[in-house]
Amino acid sequence: MIRVEPIAIEDKLAVGIEVKLPNTTLVVVTTDKGYIMCGALDVALLNERLKDREIIAGRAVGVKTLQELLDAPLESVTYTAEAFGIVQGMSGREAIKKMM
Repeated sequence: MIRVEPIAIEDKLAVGIEVKLPNTTLVVVTTDKGYIMCGALDVALLNERLKDREIIAGRAVGVKTLQELLDAPLESVTYTAEAFGIVQGMSGREAIKKMM
């Protein structure tokens, strides 16, 4: 099952996506500039093999819901996210604010 819902942060909207898979749930919150995702996100791949795409993204581990993703500290972020002021340890919600 796939669930898509608007996520209001201050006066702006992001999009939350939950994908239920066998034994796991993928969770993502995205804006027009970047996104945060559960532990399935491969930040090293984005930083190394896809570096030329300059993807703004962050990863939080151990999250199962959109709310947990927004509340959790980011475990890792892409180099381009760092250039936007998004850093490891920042909450998902704070990262999304910077992406808006």
